[in-house]
Amino acid sequence: MAPPELFRTPATNLTAAIRAKQLSPVELTEAFLARIEEVNPSINAFLSVDADLALDAARAAEDAVMRGQELRPLHGLPVPIKDLEPSAGLRHTSGTILQKDQVAGFDGIITGRVRAAGGIILGKTNTPHLGHKDMCDNLLGEPGRNPWNTERTPGGSSGGAAAAVAAGLCPLAHGSDGAGSIRIPAALCGVFGHKPSFGRLPYWPNLDIWSARSHNGPISRTVADAALFTQAIAGPDPRDPTAIASRPDDYLAAVTDPLPALQGLRVAWSEDFGYAAVDPDVRRLAGEAAQRFSDLGCNVEAVDPGWDNPRPGAEVCWFASMAARVGEAYDENPQAFEPSLVDMIRQGRHYSAEELGRAEMSRTVFYHQAREFFEDYDLLLTPQMPLTAWRVDDWPAQIEGAPTPSIFDRLPFTYPFNLTGQPAASVPCGFASDGLPVALQIVGRYHADTLVLQAAAAYEKIAPWTSAWPDVS
Repeated sequence: MAPPELFRTPATNLTAAIRAKQLSPVELTEAFLARIEEVNPSINAFLSVDADLALDAARAAEDAVMRGQELRPLHGLPVPIKDLEPSAGLRHTSGTILQKDQVAGFDGIITGRVRAAGGIILGKTNTPHLGHKDMCDNLLGEPGRNPWNTERTPGGSSGGAAAAVAAGLCPLAHGSDGAGSIRIPAALCGVFGHKPSFGRLPYWPNLDIWSARSHNGPISRTVADAALFTQAIAGPDPRDPTAIASRPDDYLAAVTDPLPALQGLRVAWSEDFGYAAVDPDVRRLAGEAAQRFSDLGCNVEAVDPGWDNPRPGAEVCWFASMAARVGEAYDENPQAFEPSLVDMIRQGRHYSAEELGRAEMSRTVFYHQAREFFEDYDLLLTPQMPLTAWRVDDWPAQIEGAPTPSIFDRLPFTYPFNLTGQPAASVPCGFASDGLPVALQIVGRYHADTLVLQAAAAYEKIAPWTSAWPDVS
């Protein structure tokens, strides 16, 4: 393979070529390192790269291939880790200048499992301060940028991961999602994002385990690549008591021939949940994509779910958690905190214990409203983001004429399924009139990860998106 072909080759093909001794892990790692050196200055997708550590791991992977040793699912595949998770020997900033010189002394769960699965840790991808928002800027340096238009944000908080995949800096990437942070940047950057069921991929370290909102998952160009990653990394771990105890399905096999699984499914399409503001281009493109599921053998019905808008309770829980996690650090080092995070901390401190308790109970109510809705439907389709990528230096003032004073105004379709823990995926479904990507969200029932991946793979077959590449250098 010539280097340009490597950047556009699915991870499943790369690992197959390594197993067949047609591709050297060292050659592959060197090619991606060169690509990062060339392109990363334009988009700031990576906060740190350690070529020596990556090449040492690649040489060990190549030696295992040549010796005929048993090869693991990600063997020889370069995989970056979002910089909210520690990776031993690599700089670990969490997007904050308070940790700008910190080097991790241990691996988080995802890093450890990527290594155990044979993956090569390529570096650490950009993220906002503690992943607190839907953009990818911080006080460490230049903001993360969208490869489709470098004056626009890639989204957040896994913005660096999505931008890196979109620009061909890696075949797939690790992301995490506490209110949409895998699906937001996947949608804005035109790649695939998979938020597995809560606990399907364990999460550690995690200061707020019992909030039960944060999911690990992959960002990739193809559905099969995401299935490969999810299958390789999923499974219980005692460091995360909320992790699902059962072993995962064979996701990769499930997406190979997904069409039979979709025949006769009851699929709901909701363009706005009855309360969300949505850009007209997004509404049209996502609606057209949803109707394509009829071509896949599904019975598609436009619906208003009729559930309560969960925003008020979600805001209380999110901001109170942020205040508890980093309020003391803010008091000690206020100059190290961006205004957007300061606002969250201050709002979180405003709530009483009774208000927090009510918010947590409202989450329970919402979960059961969603559960009851899914008794009548196998899948729910929605727009993924209500607008395309906005400027890197500020949030949009409005969507469809409605003001957007809160981060939750931009996330009406993402955070509800962090509250419920349901699996959800973001699939590219075209480009708006501004030339930027639009995405459709596929949401499944409780623990229906396999069906969500199959639905995404089936849509990918009739509306492929991988031939579209941004012009970035």
